[in-house]
Amino acid sequence: MPSATVENYLKSILKLSMECERGEVPMGMIATSLGVTPGTATSMMKNLQKEKWLSYKSRKGVRLTPSGKKIGMIMIRRHRLLETFLVETLGLDWSEIHDEAEVLEHAISEKVLERLDIFLGKPRHDPHGHPIPTKNGIIRRLPKKTLLDSLVGTKMKIESILDQSPEFLNFAQAKGLMPGRMVTLVKNEKVADTIELQVEKMPKFSLGYKTAQKILVSD
Repeated sequence: MPSATVENYLKSILKLSMECERGEVPMGMIATSLGVTPGTATSMMKNLQKEKWLSYKSRKGVRLTPSGKKIGMIMIRRHRLLETFLVETLGLDWSEIHDEAEVLEHAISEKVLERLDIFLGKPRHDPHGHPIPTKNGIIRRLPKKTLLDSLVGTKMKIESILDQSPEFLNFAQAKGLMPGRMVTLVKNEKVADTIELQVEKMPKFSLGYKTAQKILVSD
């Protein structure tokens, strides 16, 4: 079985490959995602290539092998099921569950994970709106549309929150920007780089373009 470090790398690479929809993930993205130096990431990629978890090409990036992708998908499934359990069963706030799940995902057995999935009612997404892979490694694609891509007057459903930092999640919760909520784009102030929103029947408020791009929606 791979070590926790290897599992973290494979999970991160798979997530990045799905987000950017490209075969090879650039080394810079991997290093940034894992909070390591480019040199450290490159050394790890060479080791993982020797173990046949991935293929690495200098100046191009990394592509997971089928075995590497399988481990990455298992880790994503573990992480998101655990986050759901921590919120729905233990009552933890959605802004504090990421780090807890990072620790637990390396210790839980597949037998316990499958019982947990059944106990939770086989959820399709975690508290942040990210899809949970099935046991067979099938994962639903998230929409690419953000609040910033929407038309004025359009009512949309919030699907997912991309920024996982506690600060952003606390902000989103305070504004009612939670997965499953309906939101209407009231105004787009292009000169000021802001939009005006209304979440269901809550008071209207303004949001900067940069923040709006972190919230995925569907019509």
